[in-house]
Amino acid sequence: MTWISPLKELLFGPGREVRELIPEIEEKLLSADVGVATTQMLVDALQTASPKTGQEAYGFLKGKVEEILTSTEKIPPNPPLKKGGEGGFPKVIFFVGINGVGKTTTIGKLAHRLKSEGKKVMLVAADTFRAAARDQLGIWAERSQAEFVGGSDNADPASVVFDGCSAAKARKCDVALIDTAGRLQTKTHLMEELKKMVRAASKAAGRLPAVGRLPGAGRPPDEILLILDATTGQNGLNQARVFLDAVPLTGLVLTKYDGTAKGGILVSIVRETGLPLRYVGVGEKIEDLKPFSAHEFVSSLFA
Repeated sequence: MTWISPLKELLFGPGREVRELIPEIEEKLLSADVGVATTQMLVDALQTASPKTGQEAYGFLKGKVEEILTSTEKIPPNPPLKKGGEGGFPKVIFFVGINGVGKTTTIGKLAHRLKSEGKKVMLVAADTFRAAARDQLGIWAERSQAEFVGGSDNADPASVVFDGCSAAKARKCDVALIDTAGRLQTKTHLMEELKKMVRAASKAAGRLPAVGRLPGAGRPPDEILLILDATTGQNGLNQARVFLDAVPLTGLVLTKYDGTAKGGILVSIVRETGLPLRYVGVGEKIEDLKPFSAHEFVSSLFA
């Protein structure tokens, strides 16, 4: 049973006019953590369209959800990952997010996926505030047969990034995946710390293609991906807003998504941030990180 199932049961139930069902449709969407703003948009659009039957209303909502999720899907990774690195330098991807969202695990799973595609991957443990994070990423490096650089406890994260990117360049890696501390302090502190790490990556890896510039940071990384836990519902959206306000994110990764209960938050986050959803974590296994396809997702959800 997915978060859309109660809505389907309502609309495919005994024949009532769709306009009479509007309050219940709104309630079902809110219960699924679609969020107030996105729910209101969907309900307003449904009322304007005035479908005659529940089946028509269901089909209309399916189209609107797919429209939301495909609106950002065309934004490509910057730049596309190529064998041998970009211009002789590794592609550099930073991962941000609070503790407990599955950030380190996601990086390990992505390393496994990239390795299976024939890429040479470097994992950089720049979360030096938790020894467990470094150790965990080291284990993932072994499991995925990726290169690994980790600093000592409480080392300067920027120095670890510099060492990691330098090593990735020297070992001719295609991509460097950088784990950062899962702290959400003041926006100013978050921005300054990330800028310092970005400068270190730029200095070590050479010229990095421009994405969205961090003020005073020199050349930015290729990607800054925000990791969010799907089970946190609206709190995940609040995290996205804070991080988006603090750093120039380029995409999202949603972890612990099983399609139930709070799954509607996926639609809300994409609509309200305008960021593409790159990957979805759907299980505990090393291969359970899937590239996100809006069409496949919606087709399965509204089956």
